[in-house]
Amino acid sequence: MRRGWRTPHPDVRQQIDALLDEYSDAQVAHVLNERGLLTGAGDAFDATSVQWVRFSAKLPSLKARLLAAGMLTTRQIGDKLGVERSTLARWRTQGLIQARICNALGEWLYWLPKEIPPRRKSPRRTLEGNSTVRGAV
Repeated sequence: MRRGWRTPHPDVRQQIDALLDEYSDAQVAHVLNERGLLTGAGDAFDATSVQWVRFSAKLPSLKARLLAAGMLTTRQIGDKLGVERSTLARWRTQGLIQARICNALGEWLYWLPKEIPPRRKSPRRTLEGNSTVRGAV
């Protein structure tokens, strides 16, 4: 049972702030636990305790830091480049666009590329090409 929320030592808060430049809340908790650090209540860190420290110390999350640095959300970059999320995912896996995951929810943030990667032409689909229209069930 938790003994209540207590603010960790200032040194631990500074380490959390520095780690948040590169890591999500869960990843920060993992690093702090590897270092043998404890919350102010004497517990091991988890994503929720790191989030609480961020909130109480007004520290921006990894996502907020990356957005402030100029990265774009999937929707923002998709709108700017005129492509769907699936195209962005393909470009990302092919190394055609720089991106990074920013939290435990699986959200990706993207750098706007200097050049737009080539788009793969998809075959044009018509009603006549649909097997169900031709009578197959």
